[in-house]
Amino acid sequence: MDVVSDAISAVHLGHPWFHRVRTGGSWRARLDPYDGAGFHVVLKGNCWLLTDGGASVSLGVGDAVLLPHGTGHVIADSPVDAAVVAQKAVPFEQWLAETGPRARPDRDGTEMLCGKYWLDCSRMHPLMAELPEVVHLPSRVGSHLELRAAIDLLAGELDERRPGSCVALPNLLDLLLVYMIRSWMTETTSGAWPGALGDPVTAAALRALHSKPAAPWSNDRLAAEAGVSRPTLARRFTTLVGRPPMAYLAWWRVILAATLLRDTQETLATIAGRVGYGSPYALSHAFEREFGTTPGRYRAQATGRSASSTNPQPTSKQADIGDSVRRRLPQSS
Repeated sequence: MDVVSDAISAVHLGHPWFHRVRTGGSWRARLDPYDGAGFHVVLKGNCWLLTDGGASVSLGVGDAVLLPHGTGHVIADSPVDAAVVAQKAVPFEQWLAETGPRARPDRDGTEMLCGKYWLDCSRMHPLMAELPEVVHLPSRVGSHLELRAAIDLLAGELDERRPGSCVALPNLLDLLLVYMIRSWMTETTSGAWPGALGDPVTAAALRALHSKPAAPWSNDRLAAEAGVSRPTLARRFTTLVGRPPMAYLAWWRVILAATLLRDTQETLATIAGRVGYGSPYALSHAFEREFGTTPGRYRAQATGRSASSTNPQPTSKQADIGDSVRRRLPQSS
């Protein structure tokens, strides 16, 4: 696998939670902080987003926004400030439960896809960790073509009940996450990891390590794979990634082991072989040094976290994944 795929797979839990929402009038809704990444896609109309950190973003038709660290925020029909939000914002889940569906959508209203990706934040890859509080990807002609295509496909699946929608929608939403992160990487002027993956030497070394993490890598062998001398690889890799190649590999092997402990029932011995350790004892020692707990305890805790995140209690309206949720928020006073 490649670095971005591995970074997402290492923390991704289950299927996304989402609602398709049609709103009208004057409205404000709040989502509290959570372990995951929030997203909104504006399909019609416009709205405003205000985070707990004070970031304010105007969203128009076709805009996508990702909150990769589960930051608490408010979405509203117009610009809002913190004082107004504290008084008048309606909790998002309460709004969904208390406001009933309308017979006809509002022609002048706003239509959005709102949701969350469940993430295990206990072992975030630094690529994911350095994402900003808000990733705003405005709709512009000729930009983010893959992201625009994914949004169009999502809208099409939501507009019509088609065979296979219950499979297509979650997978399109996972694809949306990949495209949002990819789009951020092509646009950002800051961040170490876009630079690391844009450097041919460092990128080649990272591809090799992520493709074959269990291989008997050495600095010399990795330098040959990248086509440079050992000192050149060490200098460029360490500068861009933040740690030497073999230190990064040791860290990634333990993170990969944690993913396998969470997602499979494989024995510790099998996992040790898959991630490049000669024995379960060697892996256990490295694992406890990184996580402060044994692999067995970690597996038990991770299984509990995964179950609670991947099986949220759905409302009756969530049960049919293909249905639109048509709602009007209460008029603000």
